[in-house]
Amino acid sequence: MEYNTTRNSLVISQYGRNIQKMIEYALTMEDRVKRTRSAVLIVDVMGQMHPQVKDTVDFKQKLWDHLHIISDFKMDVDCPYPAPTKQELEAKPERVPYQENNIRFRQYGKNLQKIIEKAIELEDGEEKDAFVKTIANHLKKSYLNWNRDSVNDELIFEHLELLSGGKLKMPANARLLNTSDILSRGSGSGGGSQRKRKFVKRPKDKNGPYRKHSSH
Repeated sequence: MEYNTTRNSLVISQYGRNIQKMIEYALTMEDRVKRTRSAVLIVDVMGQMHPQVKDTVDFKQKLWDHLHIISDFKMDVDCPYPAPTKQELEAKPERVPYQENNIRFRQYGKNLQKIIEKAIELEDGEEKDAFVKTIANHLKKSYLNWNRDSVNDELIFEHLELLSGGKLKMPANARLLNTSDILSRGSGSGGGSQRKRKFVKRPKDKNGPYRKHSSH
């Protein structure tokens, strides 16, 4: 009796013991033509074992690759595809470098840092001042998304100066949006100030049984 402990380990378990034995037997064939025919038949059987993946891309090539892998890359046959090598299989993928974002305040994100860099490039004037104030208000809004407690404008001005490398500063007497206004806008359902519409029943006419009316 043959036990699993005395058998060779399965290289690709999904094909089972019999496929591996068939490949091992094909390796003993000295005639290259016969060996190639046997390999073609084995690949067909391997495909029949997994019909659910026949529609996948490069299905046949994957089967031939598995044949070479199971044979320990010793199968010398006329393969319709380039035979893989052991070095390719054992090669480790190249290390993927991490991006160096260096985000100083994560609550503001990387995109806002880019906007600040664009603002620095603008010429001094009313347009730049208005743009910088808009950025400061957005900083305050982003800060409150992370921390629902009140935040004073001086802290936001300090962050703006740090993020811009000291190139953007708000006037000492400048004032941003009120914290309560920002929080109320953020907690709204989007359209709370718009008038709601409802359907009011009215007698049928040529225009249909219902007509839209605005509720005040």
